[in-house]
Amino acid sequence: MSKKTLSTRPYKGTRDFYPEDYRVHQYMFDVIRTVLYRFGYEEYMAPLLEETDLYRAKSGEEIVNEQTYSFEDRGGRDLTIRPEMTPSLARMVARRSGDYTYPLRWFSIPNLYRYERPQRGRLREHYQVNVDIFGTESKYADIEALDVARSLLTEFGATSEDFEIHINDRRLIHAVYSEVLGLSEEQSYALSKLVDRKDKISTEEFQSQVREIVAQDTAKHLETLLEKDSFEAFVAYLREISSDNQIVEDAIQSFETFLNGVRQVGMSNVIFDFELMRGFDYYTGFVFEVFDTHPDNNRAMFGGGRYDNLLEIFDQPPMGAIGFGMGDVPLWVFLETHGLLPQVEDRIDAYVCVLDTQYLAAAYEYTQMLRSHDFSVVMDYSGRKLSAQLKTADRKNARFALCLGEQEVRNETVTVRTLATGEQETVSFEKAVALLKQV
Repeated sequence: MSKKTLSTRPYKGTRDFYPEDYRVHQYMFDVIRTVLYRFGYEEYMAPLLEETDLYRAKSGEEIVNEQTYSFEDRGGRDLTIRPEMTPSLARMVARRSGDYTYPLRWFSIPNLYRYERPQRGRLREHYQVNVDIFGTESKYADIEALDVARSLLTEFGATSEDFEIHINDRRLIHAVYSEVLGLSEEQSYALSKLVDRKDKISTEEFQSQVREIVAQDTAKHLETLLEKDSFEAFVAYLREISSDNQIVEDAIQSFETFLNGVRQVGMSNVIFDFELMRGFDYYTGFVFEVFDTHPDNNRAMFGGGRYDNLLEIFDQPPMGAIGFGMGDVPLWVFLETHGLLPQVEDRIDAYVCVLDTQYLAAAYEYTQMLRSHDFSVVMDYSGRKLSAQLKTADRKNARFALCLGEQEVRNETVTVRTLATGEQETVSFEKAVALLKQV
C-alpha cells in the first residue's frame, strides 16, 4: 500500500498559532485580564470535556446533534468537547453554591469547539472571554456588564464612535408579544426568530412571513414598533396601543430605570433596539450586543444578557446571573479593521556570542548567572563566525550582544555591544549585569 501524504494544514476551522501570531494573541488576553482584574473579577477554568447531558439540558437535543463534537468514550460515557463555557460555570457554581459570598465575579478564556461552517469572524475552534456575575438581580450588575464590555474595547484604543451597544429586555419583549399583541408562546417564539434575522431578508419577505404568523392588524402594530428609532418613541406608541396594561407599564418602568442608569455613567453609544431578540429560551431579562460601526466590518461582534434560571437544570433555586462572551476571532478582526492591532515583537535582554567552541562551558556558566538575575538570555553554541551570531542576535531583537572569547574568559570580562547603536565596551561581569538592568 502506498503511504498517505499527511497534510500540513490544520483541521478546517482551526488555526495554527506561530510565535509571531501567538504573541499578538497573548497581548490581547493580557489587555483583557488587565481590565477584568481592575473590575475585581477572578479567573477560573473547567474541563474541556463535559457530559453531553449538560448541553442537552441547557440548549436542547437539536443543538447537541448539529453543532457539537460529541462521542462515546471507552467506558461508554456520552461526552462533548465544550462548545460554550456557561453550562460548565453553572455546574461549578451549583456544586459549591454554599461556599462563596455573593455576588461572584468570575471570568475565563477557554478554547471552545462548535461544528459549524467557518466564515469571517467565526471558526470551529476559538477562544472566548466569558465574563459573568452570579448572585444578584441588581440593575447595577447589568450596568457593570455593559461597562466591562465597553472597557474591554476602549482599553485597546477604541473610541465610542468605533462601536455601538444595542440593548433590549426579554421582559419587555414578552410584555409586548403576550399582553399587547396577544400572541401565544408558539407565535412569540416563531416571531422572535423571524425578527432576529430581519436584516438578512428583504422587507417584503419579512412582512410576508410576519403575516403568516399573526393577523394583519397585529403585524402592522409590530412593524410600527420596530420602526421607532428611540426608546421614547417606542414607549409612546406602545402606551397608545396597550390600554394601560400594568404588566406592560412594569416592563417599561424597569427598562427605563436601567436605561437611565446607563446614561448616568456616561455610555453615549448605547442604543435601544427592539429587533434584538437573542436567546429566546435562555435569557430572562436585559440582553445586549456590541456592533462594529466600521463599514468594512459592520456586524455584531459579541453579546450577552441576564439569565436567572440556569441553575434550575441542576434542581437548584434560581439565582440572579448576567454574563457575556467575546470571541477572540471577531475581536481580532475588529482591532485589525480599526488599526488597533500592534506588532508585538519578541524581545530578549541578551544574546551571548561565543567566539570559539572551547569556551562554550564558560559561556554557559555565565548565561546561567545572567538568568539568575531574571534576564531573558539566549546563548549561541553554533560555532559560527561572530558576524553571523551578531546577525542572529539582531533578528532575535536582543537589546545587547555579550561576546566571550579567549581574552574575556581569561580576564573574567565580557564585551557588551548595544545592538541599537553598535557601541560596545569590555567590562566586568558585574558591570555587564548593571548595564542590562538599565532601561
